[in-house]
Amino acid sequence: MFIQFPIEKRRKMIESIQEYVYQEHGKEIGEIAAENHLQFIFENIAPFIYNEGIKDAKKVMEDRLVNIEEDLYSLECPID
Repeated sequence: MFIQFPIEKRRKMIESIQEYVYQEHGKEIGEIAAENHLQFIFENIAPFIYNEGIKDAKKVMEDRLVNIEEDLYSLECPID
């Protein structure tokens, strides 16, 4: 899985990493170091988060399909 982000979003993510490292560790890191952190997150952490999102979406779709099925059954005409 490789997701491409527009340059502005990527820059915002890099800035967020730089700010996080500064707030948590009192160290300033450069853009390249922050980009390396971001790449690590993309490759090693993001797939877990992505897969959970897929599971959540699947559950929502399954719930909606059950509701649709119930609605369709309610439309059936009784046959004597």
